[in-house]
Amino acid sequence: MTLKDITARIVQSYRDGGGINHVGGRSLPSRAAIARISHELEELCFPGFSSEERLTDDTVDLITGNRVVFLASALEEQLTLDLAFQRDQAADAVRADANRVVDELLGGVPALRAALSLDVQALLDGDPAARAREEIILAYPGLRAVVVHRVAHLFWRAGARLVARMMSEDIHGRTGIDIHPGATIGRSFYIDHGTGVVIGETTVIGDHVKVYQGVSLGALSVSRQLQDQRRHPTIEDHVTIYAGATILGGNTVVGHDSVVGGNVWLVQSVPPYSIVEHQATVKVGSRKRGNASGFDPGI
Repeated sequence: MTLKDITARIVQSYRDGGGINHVGGRSLPSRAAIARISHELEELCFPGFSSEERLTDDTVDLITGNRVVFLASALEEQLTLDLAFQRDQAADAVRADANRVVDELLGGVPALRAALSLDVQALLDGDPAARAREEIILAYPGLRAVVVHRVAHLFWRAGARLVARMMSEDIHGRTGIDIHPGATIGRSFYIDHGTGVVIGETTVIGDHVKVYQGVSLGALSVSRQLQDQRRHPTIEDHVTIYAGATILGGNTVVGHDSVVGGNVWLVQSVPPYSIVEHQATVKVGSRKRGNASGFDPGI
């Protein structure tokens, strides 16, 4: 079979449909553009940390101005494509709305930086391995995931849901932390280690919450009939959730100042100041030669 024949068969599969074609459809946001936007937003929030340009008092105005101009243009384009697709309208009909979202985001960068400063401080105060804010900003995946989430959540609320999901999935791929952009997260949020953390769409998290690796804040059911309902838990202020804990359900509330231990499976509400523990079964035996497992369970 020639390459021409292979190409013809592939194109014919496009024409046959199957629900995974977008040939001739509306233009969609670009994954590459979204990844670049996320990177530039991180640079805008944390100037001088990882940019190739060296920021000084003499260069900061120019470099920041160039970054703002790039972001304004790139965001307008991607948000316009998203809103036009979501609303099934022409690009010109939604461009003004896209510009309003861009203005809200870029004009709100100082407030966003203030919120991120609290997130950095929460990590510095809570993790004895952290030596300095610089280390947290440069090396902590939990903080990077929170930065992107706080921006993606704004886009989600504005209706630009493809861009929001693409941003969250881009950072998910880079950190192993999966935060749905619809989730509501309060101040001073702390994700330590982070690998395997999953936070669902309708989750509500209060202030000063700490989450460790492998935590899932999920739904009891994945039925599409529940698409527009609360499916994920509420975590109130000053709660710590240790590694591997799973908390499920839209009616599940973890009361403020509670601690959820590692590997807990929780599907019911607990009052404030609770300690929820996983009770492990431990069998004590002795190691013996010749035992395939190297362990004598004593039974």
